[in-house]
Amino acid sequence: MQGRKPDWLKIKIRGGEFSGEVKNILKKYSLNTVCREANCPNRMECFSRKRATFMILGKNCTRNCTFCNVNKAKPERVDEREPLNIARAIDRLGLRHAVITSVTRDDLEDGGAYHFARVIEEIKKLKKNITIEVLIPDFKGDRCALKKVVDAKPDVINHNVETAPRLYKDVRPMAIYERSLNLLNDVKELDGSIFTKSGFMLGLGEEREDVIGLLKDLRKVDCDIVTIGQYLAPSSKHHPVEEYVHPSVFEEYRKIGLELGFKYVASSPLVRSSYRAEEALKG
Repeated sequence: MQGRKPDWLKIKIRGGEFSGEVKNILKKYSLNTVCREANCPNRMECFSRKRATFMILGKNCTRNCTFCNVNKAKPERVDEREPLNIARAIDRLGLRHAVITSVTRDDLEDGGAYHFARVIEEIKKLKKNITIEVLIPDFKGDRCALKKVVDAKPDVINHNVETAPRLYKDVRPMAIYERSLNLLNDVKELDGSIFTKSGFMLGLGEEREDVIGLLKDLRKVDCDIVTIGQYLAPSSKHHPVEEYVHPSVFEEYRKIGLELGFKYVASSPLVRSSYRAEEALKG
């Protein structure tokens, strides 16, 4: 399909005084954001509101997902100063909800789990009542690695299923749907006080029954929060957009999600996994 974007996906470009401040702070501490690396459509809005989703463990990913704009290349050396620098940047930005994600690092023994834990610990040392959300890879199903993150006690652990299982071969060839579900279930088994969160995209070729199936599967593992957004292909080399889904359909899925028992459902074309993530914790 691809083609021209509908009006509801046209974004007003905004910058503002805080946008430059965010960029300067990121540069000062040599930090990456998924906002820039994944070419998020909301990045200027978030920067203008002094918000950013930090991406740790480098810019290069060891997976080959066909929807993602993050670099696929040889992994970089882990920056041991990164946890402290992220805490410093969060303090400078005055954030009250911090979101930390990473590239997938299958080259590391624990997938980077210990590094995630260190980031959480450094943020907690600020003692500023900041809620912490981590968006983690699957750690190749290693429960011991996952436990390192859980034991650091973030407020939210997010792991995205991304799309329907029948599309994994084309969209997430190195991922396993059941492994992602098991990870979310393991979080609850290890510490039921931590909110779990997941998300997926529409427009990759899924059908309505696929979406309902995703929502039901996530509830079976007691997932608390779900995000649903429109897939936008970063380039012609990525998986094509099969459909631009109308906002009314997103609203329908939001209502179905709430009926199934999710505590919070964010569902609209421009929703992304960490977009206005703090709102999910307000209720």
